[in-house]
Amino acid sequence: MSSPVGVTPDTYPPPLPPPIATTLVARPPKRPLLAMVLSLLFPGVGQLYNGQTAKAFALFGAFVGSIYLAAEIDGMPFGFFIAFAVFYAAIDAYRSAVMINLRAAGRPLEPEVDDDAESPAWGAVLLGIGLLLLMNNLGVLQLVAVRRFWPLILVGIGFAFLRRAMKRREVVAPAPGTDDGPLV
Repeated sequence: MSSPVGVTPDTYPPPLPPPIATTLVARPPKRPLLAMVLSLLFPGVGQLYNGQTAKAFALFGAFVGSIYLAAEIDGMPFGFFIAFAVFYAAIDAYRSAVMINLRAAGRPLEPEVDDDAESPAWGAVLLGIGLLLLMNNLGVLQLVAVRRFWPLILVGIGFAFLRRAMKRREVVAPAPGTDDGPLV
């Protein structure tokens, strides 16, 4: 193959130098320990650090609602809810930061671990707490009068856990007539 007219091999630009090998230390997108400490200092801040705004507001609402209920209704059961909100927020912030890092690394996640951080349930929690406190402030509902019934919250949560466990068991159960089931 011949060169174009008027161009000699000496007039071609020199080849590019090989790329310089640099060693960049990849930093994970989120620091789990920092997220946990932020949520211990103030529930919901670790979730904001992780970019989970709806969850942050829901956990903050649970924390403030627990303080309000402990002060206005009865300190005994609702005081435990304050501690629960703080520790749940811290553990959740740590777990969420780890999951974010695993996703960023391209690792597959187990289905039960890969929960949707911005689930509609968090909005429903905020809506419920807000409506409950608004009705109390407007005098429609007197929270002091229903303080005897707070264990119904535990009954509802227990029912939800049982229902979820039963649904998981239905999904994992083997087809009828086969011996292929989960190994326990």
